[in-house]
Amino acid sequence: MTRKISRFLAQRRPQTPCLVLDLDIVAQNYAKLRQAMPDAEIFYAMKANPAAEVLALLVRLGSSFDAASINEIDLVLAAGAEPERISFGNTIKKQADIAAAYARGVRLFAFDAWGELEKIAAAAPGSKVFCRIATSGAGAEWPLSRKFGCDPATAGSLLRLAAELGLQPYGLSFHVGSQQRDPEQWDHAVGEAATLFRMLADDGIELEMLNIGGGLPTRYRNRIPTLCAYGAVIRRSLRHHFGNRLPKVIIEPGRQMVGDAGIIQTEVVLIADREDVDSRRWVYLDIGKFGGLAETIDEAIKYPIRSRRRGPADRVVLAGPTCDSADVLYQASDYRLPRDLRIGDKLEIRSAGAYTTTYASIAFNGFEPLRCYCI
Repeated sequence: MTRKISRFLAQRRPQTPCLVLDLDIVAQNYAKLRQAMPDAEIFYAMKANPAAEVLALLVRLGSSFDAASINEIDLVLAAGAEPERISFGNTIKKQADIAAAYARGVRLFAFDAWGELEKIAAAAPGSKVFCRIATSGAGAEWPLSRKFGCDPATAGSLLRLAAELGLQPYGLSFHVGSQQRDPEQWDHAVGEAATLFRMLADDGIELEMLNIGGGLPTRYRNRIPTLCAYGAVIRRSLRHHFGNRLPKVIIEPGRQMVGDAGIIQTEVVLIADREDVDSRRWVYLDIGKFGGLAETIDEAIKYPIRSRRRGPADRVVLAGPTCDSADVLYQASDYRLPRDLRIGDKLEIRSAGAYTTTYASIAFNGFEPLRCYCI
């Protein structure tokens, strides 16, 4: 909770649920990452929070951008970014969207399969391409290991084919999983990438760029290493595996950039004793999985939740407002709220600036999308 957010909530009393995001914190997080990874180019992962105010701020600060769709590309172009500073980083793209991005001036595209490479060659001739290799996702609270990436041998073959198709084999990428709490997880992927760089160089293909993805965490309920600690470990790994021939390094922060900049204010809609189901009180909020808290699936991301009441607290079950039995936020985890909590009380869901507005449904059960105020 920052003073700006606290003052905004007190003075404006916005209708809940809502996300309030402090842009000063976003700017501070950008500066911290620049300090931790001074030689890396920052490509903000827009999917974390594509609010126009966030994009405009990062454009002014000199960030580049990782976009997952043509709509995201249009958003960041409208915010003032140059197309040369945009990576179309989704490995699953319609050919029409690749062509639309190319027409807008985008020249950097990701892939991890032959079919995707073929689409890029047809719709974005001569572009720079980078191949995503798979990782285990170990150590991440929100793994990304099953849907994306190929093995290094396949990546090598595809990059050779890229050259034959008239594209520029530009580099490799990987992602160690979102909310990665173990800085050492980058080392194995960097090592695999360095080996592939050397193998392709022997074939006359000189890769220039290594995209080390996102994964940098924000602080929720558990302690995490400092951003400087992550930077030191990653830089050491790059030096160890690449020696003096360091590639251009791209990093794609999302959660790290905006996560701790935002707080969701929510209202307690109902408090119920359901002894037939659980001995704990059930606390129902006006936001749930379908309203922006999708990352509570399997209770993966555990947001800090605060009440202004300060009495003794008991364990509770937290659930959302919709007519769907899957809309339970926390039942296995140890969440405690004051015994004197009342219907109508406001709660603060902290570190909620990332992957909330973008996960909110448009009108499930008729509930409006999560409002976002950038201040």
